[in-house]
Amino acid sequence: MGVVVIDGSTVRSFVEDEEQFKKTIDERFAALDLNNDGVLSRSELRKTFESMRLLESHFGVDVVTPQEELTSLYDSIFEKFDTDQSGSVDREEFRSEMKKIVLAIADGLGSCPITMALDDDDDNLLKKAADLEASKLEKKAS
Repeated sequence: MGVVVIDGSTVRSFVEDEEQFKKTIDERFAALDLNNDGVLSRSELRKTFESMRLLESHFGVDVVTPQEELTSLYDSIFEKFDTDQSGSVDREEFRSEMKKIVLAIADGLGSCPITMALDDDDDNLLKKAADLEASKLEKKAS
């Protein structure tokens, strides 16, 4: 278990490091592309969202959300990612939308730091941002 402290500038710096951000997002894309066809289908994205249980719990307490409401929400998220309306999300579309999402998180954090406790093997974008910032600080110190 590790603890990281980040703020909006940490997250924004992660996005601005284009090489690292692209590598991280491409790894995430590859993990989501379950059939390795180079695009994300509606069902692949839905499986991901369902596994996160973002909508089925509220502060760790299970809540019942009607299936039609979940389907509608998942469909609207998919349509947001599928900017060319091709019926699938390619790597560029995924990168573009993820960049918008991560920058929105940075804007939301602003200069207010947050502390997060994470498992050492946790692989989320905010931890990646904190790790990148820590590596920059280590380089400056040496």
